[in-house]
Amino acid sequence: MASFSFTTRIRTPTLQSHKPISKFISRTKPIKIPSNLSTNPSKNRPKLLCLRANSVSSESSVSTTQDQVDEAIDEEDDDPTAEMSYLDPETDPESISEWELDFCSRPILDIRGKKVWELVVCDESLSLQHTKYFPNNVINSITLKDAIVTVSEELGVPLPDKIRYFRSQMQTIITKACNELGIKPIPSKRCLSLLLWLEERYETVYTRHPGFQKGSKPLLAVDNPFPMELPENLVGEKWAFVQLPFSAVQEEISSLDSNLVFGASLDLDLLGIEIDDKTLIPGLAVASSRAKPLAAWMNGLEVCSIEADLSRARLILSVGISGRYIYATYNKTPETTSEAEAWEAAKKECGGLHFLAIQGDLDSDDCVGFWLLLDLPPPPV
Repeated sequence: MASFSFTTRIRTPTLQSHKPISKFISRTKPIKIPSNLSTNPSKNRPKLLCLRANSVSSESSVSTTQDQVDEAIDEEDDDPTAEMSYLDPETDPESISEWELDFCSRPILDIRGKKVWELVVCDESLSLQHTKYFPNNVINSITLKDAIVTVSEELGVPLPDKIRYFRSQMQTIITKACNELGIKPIPSKRCLSLLLWLEERYETVYTRHPGFQKGSKPLLAVDNPFPMELPENLVGEKWAFVQLPFSAVQEEISSLDSNLVFGASLDLDLLGIEIDDKTLIPGLAVASSRAKPLAAWMNGLEVCSIEADLSRARLILSVGISGRYIYATYNKTPETTSEAEAWEAAKKECGGLHFLAIQGDLDSDDCVGFWLLLDLPPPPV
């Protein structure tokens, strides 16, 4: 197996040798992962209901048959100009403490010939869904603050403790609105339900809107800045490309619930990702003599994804809203290049799914930090 290390903090260019983590399978050559999974983002996801707050009047509710009500809802669902305000009736409103939010222009022109803006709000489980269009001349923190309060009042849910958002250009407006409401704003690309919903809305709503402008580029594109040097407190000592059967990944995820391990999981059912228990999931194993402090520092970040930069022989760690770090480097040889290519290919086979594991030693069976990650392309809007 090729040897790797965090060479960014090692004075000599010699790469330290190690053995593979015992419960992981080391990547020494390209391994094809069976294509027995589905990554259709719309599969197994809750139906995205387009319901106005008063779409069915009380006067007609007595005389209208259930079929007519269903037909009215279907017509509303087919209307690309309709706004949405939905709360799953089986969900306890008090249980929704975190929202995901996007406030941005859409590739749609209003009657003035100006781009329409839209507020999109949901929770991780899509039990809460809300959309509202705005003209471009009212975009400020006051409008957003009032809109957040309106979502809470219309759906009968408390204001959230946290709101995640992924556009750095909207940081000032979102932060000010949240702060005035006592909500913690979290800049993060781990808004996966929101990102997939925006992708779906682009195909099913925006492209069918009468004001849709084909070929219009996003006004506020997602940042992808040049990677920076890794902060000292995030530096490990050794690392290796590894892979783990999905059943073992699930075991690691279950340990997160016991609060014995730092990290974060993903709702794969909601994301529409179906994987067989024996499918090998690619990951990165990191060892450090100060593993717990390292995992604790990492847990304070919104870890998004890891990618192999093949041309520069390095790994890039993406965190938060636009943070990108040179996580590690390696000597570029045919062997290491082949292993990095195989790791990226395996990640692609899994629809972008991968993981980061932090351990005290590469021979250990236990993780002190485990993050399940999903590498998604930026939204089309």
